[in-house]
Amino acid sequence: MKLTVVGCSGSGPGPTSAASCYLVEQDGFRLVLDLGNGAFGALQGLADPDTIDAVFLSHLHADHCLDVAPFVVWHRYSGQASHGRVPLFAPVGAERRLAMAYDSDGDGLTDVFDFVPVGPGKFEVGPFAAEIVRTAHPIECYAIRLTADGRSLVYTGDTGPSEDVVALARDADVLLAEAAHPPGPGLPPGLHLTGREAGEHAAAAGVGRLLITHIPAWVDAIGQLLAASAVFPETELVRAGASYEI
Repeated sequence: MKLTVVGCSGSGPGPTSAASCYLVEQDGFRLVLDLGNGAFGALQGLADPDTIDAVFLSHLHADHCLDVAPFVVWHRYSGQASHGRVPLFAPVGAERRLAMAYDSDGDGLTDVFDFVPVGPGKFEVGPFAAEIVRTAHPIECYAIRLTADGRSLVYTGDTGPSEDVVALARDADVLLAEAAHPPGPGLPPGLHLTGREAGEHAAAAGVGRLLITHIPAWVDAIGQLLAASAVFPETELVRAGASYEI
């Protein structure tokens, strides 16, 4: 399994990265996790859009889904799309919400996407066995575990502290975890993890490696890395364009 970071900036694009987007590949199958604003441009530098086999959206905040719109434009008008509709796994209501984001008339995107509503549970996508759980976030949001050939990757999406996310990540090879909140008092609950909390989740789950991501441009990324590493030494800070073999 190969993970490539397309975009990793939290809450919106930053000066060095698009918002959340990750490319996961296995046996020639390409799955995109989230398509945040700015991500489609970066994705084109890493993969031909015509080779994307499926998309999973953790939730419908702009920094995780808005570049569905240029994805649609490319498929409709580039003349380079050679196959049928792309399966898009997302929370209930995504079809209407994304159609409205693309076009004020909201006429639909079903010529490009085969929308698959998801909820907590298990399903298959290409070569991956997938399992998702609801995270601690103000809107419906899902963490996902992908398993293939005995290897596993867990992506938290957006979450505050969550025992369900820890349980999903138990013994995973890699935990790709958000770490958007800087340390300090008065943080809103059920929204994001601090760097230290990301490390605590990795330690509690017994994962092999922690990759921290989704750090906003105004938050000290190295500080988040140090805070997570103090709890879980096998921690890395991702960057746009980086790839990891799992």
